[in-house]
Amino acid sequence: MIAGEKLARYGFGEGHPFGPDRHGAFYREFEARGLHRKVEVEETRAATEQELLAFHTPELVAKVRDKSSVGQGYLDGGDTPAYRGVFEAASYVVGGTLKAADAIMSGKARRGFVPIAGLHHAGRGHAAGFCVFNDCGVAIELLRSRHGLRRIAYVDIDAHHGDGVFYAFESDPQLIFADLHEDGRFLYPGTGSPEETGKGAAAGTKVNVALAPGSDDSAFEAHWPRILAHLEAHAPEFILLQCGADSIEGDPITHLRFSPRTHGRAARDLVALAERLGHGRVLATGGGGYNRSNLAQAWNEVVAGLIG
Repeated sequence: MIAGEKLARYGFGEGHPFGPDRHGAFYREFEARGLHRKVEVEETRAATEQELLAFHTPELVAKVRDKSSVGQGYLDGGDTPAYRGVFEAASYVVGGTLKAADAIMSGKARRGFVPIAGLHHAGRGHAAGFCVFNDCGVAIELLRSRHGLRRIAYVDIDAHHGDGVFYAFESDPQLIFADLHEDGRFLYPGTGSPEETGKGAAAGTKVNVALAPGSDDSAFEAHWPRILAHLEAHAPEFILLQCGADSIEGDPITHLRFSPRTHGRAARDLVALAERLGHGRVLATGGGGYNRSNLAQAWNEVVAGLIG
C-alpha cells in the first residue's frame, strides 16, 4: 500500500470537500483495525514529467506547473483550485499509483491500494472535478509501454462517472471498462449513459451502469454480476479498481446509498477473478468520498478484501 505525508498533500484546503484530512481519516481506521500489521506500507514518489506525458498533453502539464508556482485561480472551470505546490502534490498521486503498479508487475506485491488516488475526471488535456492529473490513465499507458500488457480492465464504483478514463480510451478495444455510477442526469459530470459502450473497434468493450439517486446495495447486487461477466469474458491482464467512497450512504455531494460492505465485496470479487485469470493483479485507488467516516470504512473494507 502507498500512504504517508507526501500523498496526503493532495487536497484543496480545509473546508473543501477534497481536503488534505482525507488521508488521516483513512489511516487512523487502518491502524485501528490492525491492518497495518498485515500490509506493507511504502511512501509515494513523484511522477516524472515524462511519465505524466504518457497520458497528458504537454500543454496541461505546463499549465499546472505554471499555476502551481503562482497558487491562484483554477485549473478547470471552477472546481479545482490552484495552490502553491499543487503540481508536486498531484505528481505524488500519480507516482504512488505507478509505484504500486510497478511493484505488482515486478512480483514484489500481488495487489495494491493507494487511498489518495483514482483521479478519474482529468482528461488528457484538462483538469476537472478535483482531479489535476489522471493517475489511472497514466498507469494504463505505462502498464502497456513499460510492462508490455495489452488488455487492462478499469472498474469504477465511484458515484461519479469516470469520464476522464472513458473518453480517453473510448475507441480502444483493449481497455475493458466497467463503471457503476449515479445517473449523469442528476450528478456531475453528466456522462456515462448505458448507450455509451465504446466506439468503432471498441464497441461493446465498455459498460456503463447509471443508477437512480437513492440506489442501495440491492441495486449493486443486481448489476454487479453483469460487470464481472463482462470482465471475465475479456480476460484482462491487470485490473484497476477505482473505489470512490462517495457512493456510500451519507456522502454530502452525492445520492447513492451503498454500504461499505459493497466496496469490500467488489475488492474480494475482483481478486477472485484475477486469480482465476492466473495473474492475481489488482490495484485499487481511493477516488472520491467526502464523508470522512464513510471513506475510512469503505477503503478499509477494500484493503481487507485485497488481503483476502
